[in-house]
Amino acid sequence: MKAMVLEKPGIPLQLQDQPTPRPGTGQILLRVRACAVCRTDLHVVDGELPDPVLPLVPGHEIIGTVEALGPDTAGFVPGDRVGVPWLGWTCGTCAYCRGGRENLCDHARFTGYQLDGGYAEFCVADARFCFPVPGDYPDLQAAPLLCAGLIGYRALRMAGDAKRLGLYGFGAAAHIVIHVARHEGREGYAFVRPGDEESRAFARELGAAWAGGSDETPPQELDAAIIFAPVGALVPAALRAVAKGGTVVCAGIHMSDIPSFPYSLLWGERVVRSVANLTRRDGMEFLSLAPRVPVRTEVRAYPLERANEALADLREGRLRGAAVLQIGD
Repeated sequence: MKAMVLEKPGIPLQLQDQPTPRPGTGQILLRVRACAVCRTDLHVVDGELPDPVLPLVPGHEIIGTVEALGPDTAGFVPGDRVGVPWLGWTCGTCAYCRGGRENLCDHARFTGYQLDGGYAEFCVADARFCFPVPGDYPDLQAAPLLCAGLIGYRALRMAGDAKRLGLYGFGAAAHIVIHVARHEGREGYAFVRPGDEESRAFARELGAAWAGGSDETPPQELDAAIIFAPVGALVPAALRAVAKGGTVVCAGIHMSDIPSFPYSLLWGERVVRSVANLTRRDGMEFLSLAPRVPVRTEVRAYPLERANEALADLREGRLRGAAVLQIGD
């Protein structure tokens, strides 16, 4: 099979011929049809997340069809279309797993980080951590739901019942979350890179009540804010924007250092919290909800061999919506 491989963080991915993997116990072999390009992939490729298992095939927003089942594998049959998310395996026995918080499992393994992912023609995945894909979505449009959608959904739930919701960084996740927020009767306030008029217009097209630069003050106090951009300086900015009792949710797996800020920004029972990974329950809930909203994803397709170009476009903020590698015919 063809695969884009990370040999060492900080250098471009290499297109290689590799043996097609074989599914082990409890695993399925997937023919990959599409794999979205996530900012977490950038953090892995750029060396901002420690200790990836190298050499590595990145990618964790995978849509594929089941080619074969490993021994003792249940839940799918050949030909099924499934999605593979970031959370690829958990121990199932630790206190976090037993308590319904498998996203915090200390022994968890993640797709495209410790497990080979979807920047390839085939991949294997633990069947327990795969999801049926709603038939309403073609492969390209379904792929961003597997992380941008899932993490955005979990972050939205962490924001509570906020009516006025700030979205810092209007990329793949925010352009999905705003659909859900509007469906639930919330108002979305989009914060983009200063001077990025295209993203500002995109947010307005999707129904944002207001769209401005991340250095601007919204016209009303916010009830909560979600930070998707990996920029620590946005935390005090968001705290300034939320009302007393409001919540600032940091939705990324990596963020630059948060600068010091006066206690007065936190005072008034404001809350800063992070979102870590996802649970299978998040996946089932969101993929059931998405067609009812309906969530619509905007994507730019790239062939597998142009994965480095897709990563560069994401890194430089040149995307509207999500980048997706189109791998199947």
